[in-house]
Amino acid sequence: MKHILFVSIFFISLLNPAIAQTNFGVKGGVNITFFNEDQTQFGENPDTEAGYFGGVFVDFKINDSFHIQPELLYVGVGDFQFINAPIYVEYYVARDISLLVGPSLNYFFDFFTNSFKVRADLSAAYHFSQNIELNLKYTLGFEELAPNVLFLGMGFSL
Repeated sequence: MKHILFVSIFFISLLNPAIAQTNFGVKGGVNITFFNEDQTQFGENPDTEAGYFGGVFVDFKINDSFHIQPELLYVGVGDFQFINAPIYVEYYVARDISLLVGPSLNYFFDFFTNSFKVRADLSAAYHFSQNIELNLKYTLGFEELAPNVLFLGMGFSL
């Protein structure tokens, strides 16, 4: 619970009025989790399992090419759920295409007695308009018991 409070306070502290352009939005979609063969603690040990995610994001525009984008997502995969909170540095490689990279703070509920893990996220987004984007991200686990997850979703700026 302390970790969720820390993440919440961190996101609130990022809401600094000194940054000129700030956009808020929602995103959601599907995910595919890739389990390693030796991860028997995940139940019946499937190779892959589909799930869902949804949450909110804040986009802080630094300049036309660079943005900082923290997110707070709820993820469900099979019998377990977790909070995924990546903090991205976003770089626009073209007018409508951006690449995002950053650490991901994850809190797993009822997953070996609730655990906190730090992971790495790599993402790409295609911006249909200023308010609608298609995003694809891959979350990479650093620990032996950390499955990798592929996310495909839509984001909507409010």
